[in-house]
Amino acid sequence: MIRIVIAEDQALMLGTIGSLLDLEEDMEVVGLVSDGEEAVESVKRLRPDICIMDLEMPHKNGLEAALALKSSGCKVIILTTFPGQGYFERVLNADVRGFLLKDSPSEELISSIRKILGGSRIYASELIDEEANDPLNEDEAISACQRRPSNRNGSSGEELLFYPDQSNEITCGIK
Repeated sequence: MIRIVIAEDQALMLGTIGSLLDLEEDMEVVGLVSDGEEAVESVKRLRPDICIMDLEMPHKNGLEAALALKSSGCKVIILTTFPGQGYFERVLNADVRGFLLKDSPSEELISSIRKILGGSRIYASELIDEEANDPLNEDEAISACQRRPSNRNGSSGEELLFYPDQSNEITCGIK
């Protein structure tokens, strides 16, 4: 069972995402909170597998909360309404595993949760800053998407996966 805490300051969104995820047979929402401080406290107390957070929340925003949870073992997914806000480098530094747009179809959030739990990192391409100083920029990621899962990175024998999906997300993972 995938245990999930959701942090969202808009009550309608919080309840809707919680109800949607509770419909999945392999998912259980164990905590619903309305700000970043409560998210950090709930993750420490409830020890979920995944914490889904809004980017902009009172008391502690999603990035601040993700930084506080970096060593917790909980995988963080941050949702935002607006693309191109210039947060991508901070997302990477906070070890956020998913950075997604709120207007994505619900099936994509559900699929992303499962992939992230399996070790992938999923970032909506609209949210990747071109100037970010990350080791994989958008052009490199899109180019790498042409590789197949059987490709090896050659250094440690780990399988490096990059694949596009219909949502124009860039999905990366190491197996």
